[in-house]
Amino acid sequence: MTSIWDASGRNVPCTVIEAGPCVVTQVKTKEKDGYDAIQLSFGERKEKHTSKSLKGHFSKANTTPKQISMEFTRFEEGSRKQFGETLDVTVFTEGEFIDVAGTTKGHGFQGVVGRHGFGGVGQTTHGQHNRLRAPGSVGASSYPSRLFKGLRMAGQTGNVRRKSINLEIVKIVPEKNLILVKGSVPGAKGSFLKLERWS
Repeated sequence: MTSIWDASGRNVPCTVIEAGPCVVTQVKTKEKDGYDAIQLSFGERKEKHTSKSLKGHFSKANTTPKQISMEFTRFEEGSRKQFGETLDVTVFTEGEFIDVAGTTKGHGFQGVVGRHGFGGVGQTTHGQHNRLRAPGSVGASSYPSRLFKGLRMAGQTGNVRRKSINLEIVKIVPEKNLILVKGSVPGAKGSFLKLERWS
């Protein structure tokens, strides 16, 4: 993240996103595929790391192999893109709101204190040396004789798909295909994001 000064002199925290150029590598229609969608591809991939099927897929769109492809199924009236067309940040405007979806940072296996914010037992363990950060009792006895789904326990933390909604575009740098959005977005530096107009 970084920050910029707006017109009223406020310091606005924002995230810099490289949004393009993206190539339309597939156009799906109801007649052929059962639904309308376009596939956008972004990033460069080495030829030696690309399968023959993907090479053929990208060569049809007259472009080099790309790192990632995503489908978009919602379109504004009259904004349908053509096969092989290139899109850049000019499709967005400053001041509009977008949704940003991505995969959050993974934090591995965490205990209940780190994962759910349990407070531990506050040094009141009757002398046990290893129960300070334990979850404690997890269920009843004869009834219901099982644990209910959703019980907060230790486990994998992060590395899930999340969407930050209603983020304002505060600045666009068209010569470098950069978008600055107000606030934070899911994912680590260098990860791939999906930008959608807010609705």
